Amino acid sequence: MGFQEVFGALPEASARAPGRVNLLGEHTDYQEGYVLPTPLPLFAHVEAGRAEGRVEAYSETLKELRTRPLGSPPQGDFLDYLLGVVHALREAGHGVPGARFYVRSEVPIGAGLSSSAALEVAALKALRALYRLPLGDLEVALLAQKAEVAYVGVRCGVMDQMAASLGEVGKALFLDTRTLAHENLPLPPGVRVAVLDLGLGRRLAEAGYNERRQEAEEAARRLGVRALRDVADLCLVESLPPPLDRRARHVVGENLRVLRGVEALRRGDARALGELMTQSHHSLAQDYGVSLPELDALVEAALEAGAYGAKLTGAGFGGAVVALVPEASLAAFREALLARFPGLRIL
Repeated sequence: MGFQEVFGALPEASARAPGRVNLLGEHTDYQEGYVLPTPLPLFAHVEAGRAEGRVEAYSETLKELRTRPLGSPPQGDFLDYLLGVVHALREAGHGVPGARFYVRSEVPIGAGLSSSAALEVAALKALRALYRLPLGDLEVALLAQKAEVAYVGVRCGVMDQMAASLGEVGKALFLDTRTLAHENLPLPPGVRVAVLDLGLGRRLAEAGYNERRQEAEEAARRLGVRALRDVADLCLVESLPPPLDRRARHVVGENLRVLRGVEALRRGDARALGELMTQSHHSLAQDYGVSLPELDALVEAALEAGAYGAKLTGAGFGGAVVALVPEASLAAFREALLARFPGLRIL
């Protein structure tokens, strides 16, 4: 099955964009902080063709063909993301009359690997080629974020779309989400980034994410700063009432961990980076309250199996774990984890 079989014509453009895991910098992007994601060699592939007044899309994963007119409200399905990017383009003054899409994605849904950002960026890059739009990769990322926030209705930061549009597989994207300054840094030699997925899904992820975001905003307000990015002294957060003190402690500490992680990358120090990842997980579990017992157990098992470091990746409340593993011991690492978690997917 392909574009031609579904729509009776050849595609006129195609593009792809990767999923991502976040090595460091969870829940910092909506507080204008630092993040350190790395793209995965798992891609959303989009083929596109012209259409008038509507968006049509077929998902190979879901085996669904959906069509809606331009201007339709979101309906909670995969077509929302594609209508969203067309909506964002039109709002930005690009005269996109509609589109047909054939979507094939290797990025697991619901695992915290940014399948939606990969789809949005791939669709935008296909539309850029189809309609010869004068868009750079940074603008693509910002339009993809706008599609998700303004149309789909998810109050996400910009990290996922930046990683999908500007990141490079085998490198970590150091991003300042306030200034959008960014740099791709090579991962340390001799290590593999392993994604560990128990298929937990994302339990109450949207409600929990929105609650944490509101708590972080309230903490910044009480501290008299524009964003928690502007708090340099961890002692300041202790003046906040619970749970705001714990939420702020995570965000401020996580920004510092990203900066130390960048230093470790520049030195090629995999052990130091791994230790920071594990510290990040403990902070996410204890201070930010977004882990689950299953994720905590998986992190500990990954460390026992020889990982330099491990942590949940994404918003939490489910999803996957990312581990930094010595390449030489990857086979033994896989064997140890699969013996303990028979249903585990290791990507």
